[in-house]
Amino acid sequence: MQPATFLSETFPRQFARTQRLTVGEPRNIVVSPDGARVVFCRSLGGSDVVNSLYVLDVATSIETCVADMHAQHSSNTDPKLDTSAEQSRRERAREGASGIVSYSCDDQVLKSAYCVAGQLFITNFITAVTHKIEISDAIFDPRISPNGKLVAYVRDSKLCICDMSGAETIIATEADLNNDVTWGQAEFVAGEEMGRQRGYWWSPDSTAIAACRVDNSPVAITWIGDPANPMTQPRPHRYPFAGTNNADVSLHLFSVDHANNSLRVDVQWQQSQLEYLTNVQWTRNGLIIALQNREQTKLEVCAVDTSTGALSTIRTETDEHWIDLVAGSPALLADGRLAMCCERNGVRALTVDDQVVTSSDIQVRNIIATTPHAVYFSANPLADATVLHVMQCNLTDLTVSWLTTDTGVHTAAVGGDTVVIRSATLKDIRSTTRVNGTHQIENNAETCLLTPNVTMHRVGANKIATAIVLPNNHDGSPLPVLFDPYGGPHAQRVVCASSAYFAAQWFANQGFCVVIADGRGTPGRGTQWERDVHHDLATKILDDQIEVLRALPSLVQCADTTRVGIRGWSFGGYLAALAVLRAPDMFHAAVAGAPVTKWDLYDTHYTERYMGNPNTHAADYEATSLVAHAHLLERPLLLIHGLADDNVLAAHTLQFSTALLHHGKVHELLALSGVTHMTPQEVVAENLLLHQLQFLQRALAK
Repeated sequence: MQPATFLSETFPRQFARTQRLTVGEPRNIVVSPDGARVVFCRSLGGSDVVNSLYVLDVATSIETCVADMHAQHSSNTDPKLDTSAEQSRRERAREGASGIVSYSCDDQVLKSAYCVAGQLFITNFITAVTHKIEISDAIFDPRISPNGKLVAYVRDSKLCICDMSGAETIIATEADLNNDVTWGQAEFVAGEEMGRQRGYWWSPDSTAIAACRVDNSPVAITWIGDPANPMTQPRPHRYPFAGTNNADVSLHLFSVDHANNSLRVDVQWQQSQLEYLTNVQWTRNGLIIALQNREQTKLEVCAVDTSTGALSTIRTETDEHWIDLVAGSPALLADGRLAMCCERNGVRALTVDDQVVTSSDIQVRNIIATTPHAVYFSANPLADATVLHVMQCNLTDLTVSWLTTDTGVHTAAVGGDTVVIRSATLKDIRSTTRVNGTHQIENNAETCLLTPNVTMHRVGANKIATAIVLPNNHDGSPLPVLFDPYGGPHAQRVVCASSAYFAAQWFANQGFCVVIADGRGTPGRGTQWERDVHHDLATKILDDQIEVLRALPSLVQCADTTRVGIRGWSFGGYLAALAVLRAPDMFHAAVAGAPVTKWDLYDTHYTERYMGNPNTHAADYEATSLVAHAHLLERPLLLIHGLADDNVLAAHTLQFSTALLHHGKVHELLALSGVTHMTPQEVVAENLLLHQLQFLQRALAK
């Protein structure tokens, strides 16, 4: 269904209203192990943020809405009633939609469990019947048992189960009230930095649960308030600053048939040596966990003896810099072998029982799925990180084949012989999702009002991936330049997908030559490329942006390099402010949104991976601090920060602003009351674009 066009609307309004043109796309795709059913979430249109649940019958290509959130909507499903834990999970996942935004399935994908506004629902995919299970209080993260007979969930930091009638049993709780201890939830750094948003896992036979106990009491308390409403009490937020204590995390096994603490089994490992629980996987071949040391230079994959809790190490990975955590890795295969993504021969490779199965000219990005016969994974050619392909490793002979070949960004979901591939390209404005290469699942997202006019380049000796966006129908006249990077580890901006350039195209159409460059530290270019930023998240990262800027006149003659602005958010905000501090002769104005300004104010797992511990590498932290170098500011600078941001705390910008003022440095500060790191509010998101545009036009005017 394609919604009616908003005739009087501008791109900023459309971009904000549709959550960056993502609303209405099929998402959260699950395929049944027999390949017969494809389950997914989707809203009715590009401005409808309420997701319902759908099932596609692969044999007939018939889509059925099995849980219509609009039909079921009532005052009792108000998303404002979500628990604080659910709100935090959505922030960690950068989730701005409502309705059904996550769900769990039984092992045959016949039923699902999910919560809306803290209430528990069960949907039968075969009968298309949904019923609500009455629970006394709001719940969080429900997960149906593999046999489909029970549901586990978190309620008031307790791990509970219930049957289909709602009869509840508390599986794990504290003997004494302790608000700092949770059961079945992921701690902050697990959700924000490790990609582990779960805190408990069902056994395959549905008789036991492995659950995390998280004691947050060692973690520093920060306070997040709403200064615009001074009568509102600030909320406490446990935030593990670099160099400070993490939460105390342990893992325990509980019998579902005998739910009491006397029958629990404690998984035993030396938390002082291996502080991070990064992955838990329970298959019919056993329970494995992955543990990482505080320095992140060692990763141990261990098998758990479920009767005693004892561990036996089955794989150890080490690296002098850091071990990357890769989605889907490790994976215990049906035949008992272990699949992992590991650094080998200068690239990240797929290994099966420590045998490298991928070639040295590709970079493996994640493991998508495993079946009894194959491992499905994403990878890109080492020579071109702007594309992402779906690949398959045959487990019989360990041969590797490409499932996608078109230039673009491809991801997948797999079950049995059914492969669902989502593709985004530069030639298509909207993504497509195809089942087995034939049936296309309807995409209800709106079509962008703009068509990106983008060219791709590889710049300089380092062949830096660079996208240049010019106004539509540009006449060749000189244009001020606007750099629009992220630039840091763990994220890319330069990809062969139109959706990556919608906002850039709007800025271009306002009279800019927009440049986006992925320099050293960004993913996809091999081990050395990513590790070049070790202990220094400033110098080489900025040097690569400067290299692109110097080469720009040879790439596009219309680029006026006497007027260069730079804008960014999060790490991109840090890079933008860094550019005008360190290279004012090259960058003449900056917009820094939610920037990290002192790395010792950011979290342990991310920061220490790249910078080391501030207690032992204080000089590196000082050298990369924006606050310590506030006296260098010579150019116009706009700082933007949400005061409710619990990821990059508002303290970053406020301390930086104070330091700038101390040195008499004129700057602008836009403090956003009630806004988090992802600025989900529609009006805020729209006006932020307009405000940035007006600032840049003023600052770069001739």
